[in-house]
Amino acid sequence: MLQLDLDKIRRKIDHAPLFQRGGTLKSANGLLTCSMDAAIGDQCTIHSHSRGELLAEVIGFQNGTAILLPYDSNESLHAGMAVTRFAHGQYVPAGPGIMGRVIDALGRPMDGKGDLTDCTRWRVNRPSPAPLHRARIRVPFVTGQRALDGILTCGRGQRLGIFAGSGVGKSTLLGEIAKGAEADVNIIALIGERSREVGPFLEDCLGETGLQRSAIVVSTSEQSPLLRVRAAHAAIALADFYRDQGANVLLMIDSLTRLAMAQRDIGLMLGEPPSSRGYTPSVFRLLATTIERLGNSATGSVTALMTVLVDGDDF
Repeated sequence: MLQLDLDKIRRKIDHAPLFQRGGTLKSANGLLTCSMDAAIGDQCTIHSHSRGELLAEVIGFQNGTAILLPYDSNESLHAGMAVTRFAHGQYVPAGPGIMGRVIDALGRPMDGKGDLTDCTRWRVNRPSPAPLHRARIRVPFVTGQRALDGILTCGRGQRLGIFAGSGVGKSTLLGEIAKGAEADVNIIALIGERSREVGPFLEDCLGETGLQRSAIVVSTSEQSPLLRVRAAHAAIALADFYRDQGANVLLMIDSLTRLAMAQRDIGLMLGEPPSSRGYTPSVFRLLATTIERLGNSATGSVTALMTVLVDGDDF
């Protein structure tokens, strides 16, 4: 007997675009240019005969054409390919069904556990809490690590950096805190991690106990710099979602350094002038807007732990 998931069909109909705008690909040289009417932040589909549909995002304009950055490689792309705009802005699935799941920067499940259920679409790009509506940091945040709680006590709603060189246990510490912290929800963003490190982090550092109370967003090092930036945005949006519901959220970003490097790659491709260590002006704006979205609001809190890679252990 044929059974239809009417709720799933209804959701797809509600989110389907009523009309589509498109154009053609004009050039591909790291960045793509396309003759189409689009806004910055629009997501587009490039129709390739050999690779199927490729996703890209509008990140700027130049000489009357839209500049696109693909979420994947430029291989096999050529001038004249059809480009279709299908969405504006980024959304992430948020709700009870996201707990214990691993998703990518675009909200697609990566853990092989099937589609996400019991979730709503939550807009990623949201404003920071108003300065006068932020609750003050008055309550200690218990990490579950006695050395930290006894000597370096954290406050609920603080934004803290974990500074260390590579291979000294930053990810291990985050996993232990995720298992023992007194937080309602854990949101973990793995930005620029090596692919081989994701599985051991989930199984060894986080474990089944930590995974059940966490939502994990992953963008590995071989992916597009745009996806790495979008993964951080998706994780912060999830933290916003639960904070707005009155939850005390623990957000972990591993690592903030690789997020800055990803934005540096995008800025250099757009022709921004490099400054110290090649970082472009957009990097500093990204870091400021990212960190200011965290902390306390009038309803809940986001306590953030962000790892920072120190080159050569140079403090």
